[in-house]
Amino acid sequence: MSDITIYHNPACGTSRNVLAMIRNSGVEPTVIEYLKHPPSTQQIQEWLSTMGATVHQVLREKGTPYAELDLGNPKWTDEQLLAFIQQHPILLNRPFVITPLGVRLCRPSEVVLDILPYPQQGLFVKEDGEVVIDAKGRRV
Repeated sequence: MSDITIYHNPACGTSRNVLAMIRNSGVEPTVIEYLKHPPSTQQIQEWLSTMGATVHQVLREKGTPYAELDLGNPKWTDEQLLAFIQQHPILLNRPFVITPLGVRLCRPSEVVLDILPYPQQGLFVKEDGEVVIDAKGRRV
């Protein structure tokens, strides 16, 4: 079992890039498709605590019922927002990556490099053509 877990959405380019960068470090992570297997409220709270983030900071607006549910309204408590995420997992931004070095919401995708315990093993080019890692495994 890997010591790296990614909460992944294969339909998301950022999530695919993050998964590929993890693999470029020589690791096959545990991949959890979070829309099929959402994290528990307790897991999300632990991630937020570790990251020093708020629920508002990990909500996804685009392509979700965020506006319809009026989730930008300050009337919602963290507990209520977490309940909305349980009802609509698409509201949780992605990808989340958990490693021995920490937990991050990896947006932009290069954020994952800060918590990978192993170096990049070679060239990495994002799906959009941006070179992130050079041929010697160094961040560009």
